[in-house]
Amino acid sequence: MNTIAPLAERMRPKTLDDLVGQEHLTGKESILRTAIENGKIPSIILWGPPGVGKTTIANIIAHSLSAPYFQLSAISSGVKDVREVIEQAKQTTNAILFIDEIHRFNKGQQDALLGAAEKGIITLIGATTENPSFEVNSALLSRCQIYVLKTLQQKDLEKLLLHTLSTDYILKEKNIQLKETSALINISGGDARKLLNLFELVVNSSTQKEIIITDDFVMKIAQQKIILYDKQGEQHYDIVSAFIKSIRGSDANAAVYWLARMIAGGEDAKFIARRLIILASEDIGNANPNALLLANASFDAVNKIGFPEARIILSQCATYLASSPKSNTAVTAISNAEMLVSQYGNLPVPLHLRNAPTQLMKNLNYAKNYQYPHNEENNFIEQEYLPNEIKGQSLYKPGNNVRENELRKFLKDKWKEKYGY
Repeated sequence: MNTIAPLAERMRPKTLDDLVGQEHLTGKESILRTAIENGKIPSIILWGPPGVGKTTIANIIAHSLSAPYFQLSAISSGVKDVREVIEQAKQTTNAILFIDEIHRFNKGQQDALLGAAEKGIITLIGATTENPSFEVNSALLSRCQIYVLKTLQQKDLEKLLLHTLSTDYILKEKNIQLKETSALINISGGDARKLLNLFELVVNSSTQKEIIITDDFVMKIAQQKIILYDKQGEQHYDIVSAFIKSIRGSDANAAVYWLARMIAGGEDAKFIARRLIILASEDIGNANPNALLLANASFDAVNKIGFPEARIILSQCATYLASSPKSNTAVTAISNAEMLVSQYGNLPVPLHLRNAPTQLMKNLNYAKNYQYPHNEENNFIEQEYLPNEIKGQSLYKPGNNVRENELRKFLKDKWKEKYGY
């Protein structure tokens, strides 16, 4: 009896041209496509959320290079499995070892890969949903190129749905009308695998000869069939999203509820604590600088204590952050600055701000006319700190909260005319 593969597996792209999204890596003349076309792939780590193409890209690379291909999951494999694969790879050339969820390997397991990757016995391709800077040891990280995959956008997911309807041999035999896609796309959260799994579930749940896909029908099926939480599954990021948005929305009760859901689902305490650190800057920032201090201290404490007591520390931090005044001005300030960098490129540093450690630099007027603020009244003197092409650009705008109002007053006293504070 032949088993029919799930829709997501049937639709797995075979070439880079079939892949939806990730044009920054796989588009024409992109860095990864060029490397594949040249047949020269370094060891790489693919970092991105679930369902955006990490495993698919690894498969495409192996197929394109006609290379011996080995695959391990860090969830179920150990050092013994790694060493067995390396021994097999020694009998071949240009072998590729793909390790899914590589962040779940401990230091010993990661160390087992070092020598083989360094000597070229294997080309390592690791996939991770976690920041490799935190979860992959520095020795292994230094031997890999890091490629960041992005969450799929609505246009990507719509394109995938239409392509699936027109090409999948099973769906083509059914009378399917795709009238609405918003529910499918919203529930999938940018995850192509989740989108196709849900789409298949909805199609198979219909008893009608003409299957009409509407948002209401999708929501009805999703609420009946989708599981509540699985830290290796599709609801993982939905629960995390609800947790973060509850804190951002200053709802301490909802925040601690979603925290309890994550803990009950077996979530890693450090995973939660890291996101609290990010939120402390992203959503609170200078409205309450102590938020970042507490979040960072919470991460250290959780790392030392572990569960079950770590739940108390996480609860303290989450409820404090939810109860803090909010400001996203740190995010908007750096985003504004990045836009200027993108627009104007590498503008030269004004001469008076340059360092002048040598006589030649001094002869070239480096550091000339720089005025040292601490020599002036109130430790301040107005001078230009931005390149001439963008002078007067106001990038940081303090939020309307007690702490940032104090910062605004300080900046207004100094820079009212120039930046309009």
